[in-house]
Amino acid sequence: MLIFSKTSTARLQYICKFIFGEQLGIGFSLTIDSEGFKNHEGPKINYSDIDITGEHFTLQNHNLLFEKNIKAQTIECFDSNGKKAFFKTDNSDFSFDIFAASFYLLSRYEEYLTHEKDLYGRYAHENAIAFKEGFLQEPIINQWLLDFAAALKQKFPSLQIKSPEFKFTPTYDIDIAWSYKHKGLLRNLGGFLKSPSITRLSVLTGLKKDPYDVYEFLNELHTNNQLDPIYFFLVATSRGEYDKNISPYDHAMWQLIKQHEKKYRIGLHPSWLSNEKHNLLAKEKRVLETAGKIEIIRSRQHYIKLTLPETYNRLIENGISNEYSMGYGSINGFRASVASSFFWYDLQAEKITSLRVYPFCFMDANSFYEQKQNAKESLAELLTYYQKCKAANGEMISIFHNNFLGTDALFAGWKELYVEFISQLRQ
Repeated sequence: MLIFSKTSTARLQYICKFIFGEQLGIGFSLTIDSEGFKNHEGPKINYSDIDITGEHFTLQNHNLLFEKNIKAQTIECFDSNGKKAFFKTDNSDFSFDIFAASFYLLSRYEEYLTHEKDLYGRYAHENAIAFKEGFLQEPIINQWLLDFAAALKQKFPSLQIKSPEFKFTPTYDIDIAWSYKHKGLLRNLGGFLKSPSITRLSVLTGLKKDPYDVYEFLNELHTNNQLDPIYFFLVATSRGEYDKNISPYDHAMWQLIKQHEKKYRIGLHPSWLSNEKHNLLAKEKRVLETAGKIEIIRSRQHYIKLTLPETYNRLIENGISNEYSMGYGSINGFRASVASSFFWYDLQAEKITSLRVYPFCFMDANSFYEQKQNAKESLAELLTYYQKCKAANGEMISIFHNNFLGTDALFAGWKELYVEFISQLRQ
């Protein structure tokens, strides 16, 4: 596919690599030579407002991909084949500039603009165009690409398009590996005095299993259903208001990490405090690498504490190449409006980076604490995301915490919910 534009920019190159190279499986090249474009005999796209004679696909461009600054954009949504879209085009073979619209959402352009923070100092989802316009629950870029592929096929019937296959990846955040075990005498004594519990005594005396100990259950579930999960471990070396993990130097914690590293992919869950004390990120990464005896390249922010571009730049500096925080910690949905992984584009530096971003659409804590759903309602939500991701040839990434899947009475029904969800995937 030959694509003509008046100028070639890093933004245009980036989005073309994502759309054509990764999502449609079409080789492409960019040109600013209008005569060469005119004489080209294969499939081609005129991505400009220049009138060029000949048979080609016309897509009038919005200015976004040719700008070199970050400023508020005028966004006016309209209906395109039953879906919300923006950056409407005239005299084109497609109803909107899918290149610019996809770039706006993928790059998280709006998160660089002035915006409101939530209670945890994160980008509030209420700022997002996807939330305001009602498409936060849609992998809308993937859906747009299905329409775009159909339009290209209509113009070029012999064009070969190879879309990605659907994939489901379960992931787990291990914030507190055990509820009572391996916390030490002082923490357990303090906990008992604050809230006397027969369960705590039963667990500590070996009469009962720890309510957060779900690791054998998950191993069996993964094996029986051929699942390839990822575990993210919180290994903060000092406790804080939001960092209440088992000490990473505890022998049982080390053993847990080693056991999972042997069977599964593991990643770092950077502590809340690491967002303030930046040297902690490297320290926690070394701790996890020492325990697992493996180089750590995956990461997901604790509490989804993600600030662009600072967080991603720190992760890159510390050797992280695969990042799993692209979602909200306040509502389920598609933060980047996509159900596919993508390379992060650094808008401040105007460059494509080496950091691969893997967006999630569902987190148990969002359903339970923020959306106030019960297990039955959350199962319906999970299945809806599964169906949408599958229909759009995307990847569905879910987040569960071990405490939701155990025997804690607070989360009654969640283990059964998860088993039912996994069983329905096989039908």
